[in-house]
Amino acid sequence: MTAGASTLADDQPDRRARRRAAKRQVIIAEAWALAERDGLAAISLRDLAERVDLRQPSLYSYFESKLALYDAMFADANRMLVETIRRLPELDDPKAALVQFVRATVGFSSDNIVRHQLMFDRTIPGFQPSEHAYRPAVEFYDLGAQRLAAVGVWKPADLDVFTSLVAGLARQQVAKDPGGTRWMVLIPRVVDMFLSDIDRRRDVEGSSS
Repeated sequence: MTAGASTLADDQPDRRARRRAAKRQVIIAEAWALAERDGLAAISLRDLAERVDLRQPSLYSYFESKLALYDAMFADANRMLVETIRRLPELDDPKAALVQFVRATVGFSSDNIVRHQLMFDRTIPGFQPSEHAYRPAVEFYDLGAQRLAAVGVWKPADLDVFTSLVAGLARQQVAKDPGGTRWMVLIPRVVDMFLSDIDRRRDVEGSSS
């Protein structure tokens, strides 16, 4: 075998892997399209196979079960959210950057309702994201924690309060005014209230020490 032929043979597994990864992404994209049309829980694997030019049994060579498909979709949605946050312009004011982060998060949920449902509402019975699929969600949490640290908030309980507030804003926006701004406009006020409470608690702790 010549050197050129050897290189070509060595490259074939990589090419197959790239094609397979690309096909998986097509399947995931079409699954989101079905979820938006029919509802997240109503995704039909038969319809999905037809949309990606596969027989339904062949679909299982990419995803061993419907829950495995949801797992891949969960990771895909969280990666999309992380990319949304990372594309935000840098701001010099840490508080403004925190407001910006919350707006981007709530806006993402409002603009991507079925993704929000899978990521935050866990509406699929029996679905629990795998450790691998959850990694982008941890990355998103870390991005939020960095914004909070920049305004002096780092205690785990305070982070829990903050995530609860953001989740509440997102759920209200999705449920009551999807695509609108009713709860989006409240974000600066909510951030002010949260940081004021942090300052008040610090004053109380300082006076009692």
